Amino acid sequence: MADTLITAGGLVFAILGSLHAIYTWADTRTPRRLVPDAPSVIEAMSLSSVRLSRGGTTMWRAWVGFNFSHSLGAVMFGVACIVLGLSLRSIVLPKAVLLIPVVIGCLYLWLAIRYWFRIPAIGIAAGTACFAAAWVVY
Repeated sequence: MADTLITAGGLVFAILGSLHAIYTWADTRTPRRLVPDAPSVIEAMSLSSVRLSRGGTTMWRAWVGFNFSHSLGAVMFGVACIVLGLSLRSIVLPKAVLLIPVVIGCLYLWLAIRYWFRIPAIGIAAGTACFAAAWVVY
């Protein structure tokens, strides 16, 4: 049962991360999903460089890069949890190891509630609940 719950939670994170990457990629062509409502803000981001880069990149390019790297992190976390879930049938781990996905899921949930919007928060809560339930029943 714990293996199925860990795998399900990982699948949620992998799907959310993949959707985020797809939306980010689509926004590089036609900005309309993970972008500011005001086109003037997108234009300002495109014209403003990042001070740290000394003119090497714009805020818009940094925004796109941050979104892609965020997507990659969520997908990799999800895949790692899927692999962990599939491995639980053939290996025995200390129960404390299963707290790692719970803690990471809680951190993602805190970020979602604090900084993002409702849809990812609901998905992250569901995935994290799967991890917590897996820990309980393991």
